[in-house]
Amino acid sequence: MVLSSVEKEDIIDLLLAELESVIRQFGAVQTNGYPQKRELLRAALNTLAPYSLSEKGTHNLNLLLQAELSESELVAVEQLAQQPFFTINNTKVVLWLGDITSLKIDAIVNAANSQLLGCFQPLHECIDNAIHSKAGVQVRDDCHTIMQKQNMLEGTGCAKVTRAYNLPSKFVIHTVGPIVQGELTKAHRKGLATSYQSCLEVCAQIEPIRSIAFCSISTGVFGYPIEEAADTAVTTVCEWLKNNQNQLDYVVFNVFSDRDHHCYQLFIEEMLCRI
Repeated sequence: MVLSSVEKEDIIDLLLAELESVIRQFGAVQTNGYPQKRELLRAALNTLAPYSLSEKGTHNLNLLLQAELSESELVAVEQLAQQPFFTINNTKVVLWLGDITSLKIDAIVNAANSQLLGCFQPLHECIDNAIHSKAGVQVRDDCHTIMQKQNMLEGTGCAKVTRAYNLPSKFVIHTVGPIVQGELTKAHRKGLATSYQSCLEVCAQIEPIRSIAFCSISTGVFGYPIEEAADTAVTTVCEWLKNNQNQLDYVVFNVFSDRDHHCYQLFIEEMLCRI
């Protein structure tokens, strides 16, 4: 989908008009030019309740997101195998520093909260917000349907899957990792390991999923120390792959900083010594 800058701005104006009542809650805002309008649209959509955007609005948003996707620099999972990787039971395991929302892969993992509806804080820089913002409102709608049927908050260590809509991946696996406030406990470690296991079990149950990219679950705003999180992530995933032959072609550990990359690299090298 290719749209001119004028066509994209026209779509944004239509969406902002539909979301006028939401935008009023932000108070006085500047909308001089495309970048400010686009940021305001994202902020408004971040706060939007499930199934609130009209069918026409959803269609227009999908057009805009598909146009933005066509302009993005995407990375195919097969390209990552050109980097150093190791193999467990024919599964290539790769450590990658990059933007998970730009990855062409079967499934990406979202670090969700117990409501499973995404981050409602406008323009928040968490992975949950980034994934929902680029996927579109239908992911929140699908999550709402799941939660209505479940009729209870999502438990720590659980995982649910939705389509990815306007992302380059096919599916999003939403998992709730533990929140760490203070000392790290055995319960935290067990909850994090279960999150990774649950995501992998979802892959095993859905035949089209042959590749998955994990964000660093529970780190960042959820407070899990990166060193301990990396250890649990690498150990849990590698153990699962040893016991589940030929279930996946690729597993990607996705990180956003050099420090996180270094932490994962250390535990991967340690794991290789044990394999």
